[in-house]
Amino acid sequence: MARMQSFGDTHIGLRRHLNEDTLFFDDDLGLYVVADGMGGQNAGEVASRTAVDVVTSFVRRSYQSETITWPFGVVPTLSYEGNRLRSAIMLANKRVWRDAESREEYLGMGTTIVVAMVENSVLTVCSAGDCRAYRIRNNVIEQLTTDDSWVQAALSTGAVNAEKFREHPLRNIVTKAVGAKETIEIDVIEQTAQAGDLYLLCSDGLHSMIPDSRILEVVAAGQGDLRKAAADLIAAANEGGGKDNITVLLLSYHD
Repeated sequence: MARMQSFGDTHIGLRRHLNEDTLFFDDDLGLYVVADGMGGQNAGEVASRTAVDVVTSFVRRSYQSETITWPFGVVPTLSYEGNRLRSAIMLANKRVWRDAESREEYLGMGTTIVVAMVENSVLTVCSAGDCRAYRIRNNVIEQLTTDDSWVQAALSTGAVNAEKFREHPLRNIVTKAVGAKETIEIDVIEQTAQAGDLYLLCSDGLHSMIPDSRILEVVAAGQGDLRKAAADLIAAANEGGGKDNITVLLLSYHD
C-alpha cells in the first residue's frame, strides 16, 4: 500500500524576534499544514496557531463522524477531501476574523496557509497567501500553488518583469490571507501522487530567500533523508539572508 512519510521544522530566521509560523504534520491522519502569521506584537503567532488548530480539528472530526455538518455547503465538482479542506480553511478564516475583531491587540491579524491531505494516492492541496506547495518528480521541481500576492497578479498581467519578480519592493504584499476578511474563497488542487514523489510545503521565509533551483539542489543532496533536507533548506535560507521565519515540511510518497 502506498504511503506518505514526512518531516518538518521551523526556524526564527536571522532578523525576527518571534517565530510566527506554525507547523503541523501527521502521517496517520494524512494531514500537513504550514501557516505564516502576520500582525502586530504576537498576533501573527496567535493567528497561525489558531488557523492550524481549527483546520486539524475539523479534519479529525470529519473522520470520526459520518454526520458532520458542512457549514459552507459543498462544491459538487470537488472530491470529499477537497470539500473537507475547503471547509476547514473557511472555518479557520471565520475563527481568526472573529478573534481579531473581538480583541484590540489582535486587530488586523491574519495568516497565510498551505494545507495538504493525502488519501490513498490522491493529494489535495489548498492555500491562501504566499505559503507554497512544490512537487519534485524525476528531479524536476514544480510549484503547485499560485501565490495570492500583488506581485504575482502584476506578473500575470505583464505589469512586472519576470526577471525583477524576486527583487520587487511589493513582493511581500499578499492579496489573500486567513482572517484578513470576513469571508474567503479557496482554490483546491487535486492530483495523483506517484511513487518517488517528494512534496514540499513552505512559508515565504524559504522561497523568498533562495530560488527554486536551489531548493531542488538542496533536496537532491539529502538523498531521501527528509530530516537532513529540511535542516539544509533552513540553513540555505539563512545563508541567503534569513529575513523571515522559515518553515519547511517535506513529504515523501512511496510504496
